[in-house]
Amino acid sequence: MAKPTPLSRPLPALGLLALLIAADQAIKLWVEAALPLQQPIELLPMLALFRTYNEGIAFSFLAGQSEWTLVAVTTLIVCFVVYLWRSTAPDRFFAHLGYALIVGGAIGNLIDRAAYGHVVDYILVYTETWSFAVFNLADSFITVGAVSIVLDEILAWRQGRTTPKDQAE
Repeated sequence: MAKPTPLSRPLPALGLLALLIAADQAIKLWVEAALPLQQPIELLPMLALFRTYNEGIAFSFLAGQSEWTLVAVTTLIVCFVVYLWRSTAPDRFFAHLGYALIVGGAIGNLIDRAAYGHVVDYILVYTETWSFAVFNLADSFITVGAVSIVLDEILAWRQGRTTPKDQAE
């Protein structure tokens, strides 16, 4: 059997989660204190800081629902991802990293939602005719985490490793 990755063990995983959540929350505190609401501050062509609030989940999905409904939905998603994380073979580095990033990002946004009733977003990518949804570091963690899990699946497939689903059949 292959060597377990550090993130398959609880202590390193909790350490990374604490680091991800702390970074997300520290930046959001700075954004709240330093950036004007809904006024772009251009950093580079096509990139600006733009403090705004997301009252839904991803891309304002479920906006208009009560904050506690969104807290409950996010909590259920975090629980499901933790279940997947714990069910994944301990040698699957990119999968474990991906699950950690997703959980850290989701908890970072969950803290905002529970404390303020919305999520603080502040990164805007745009052109003269188009703009992407405003997002934050936690959203980036979630996106990179999802890509990491897909990468792990591709690597496992290419290496001929089976997944738990394959073993059950």
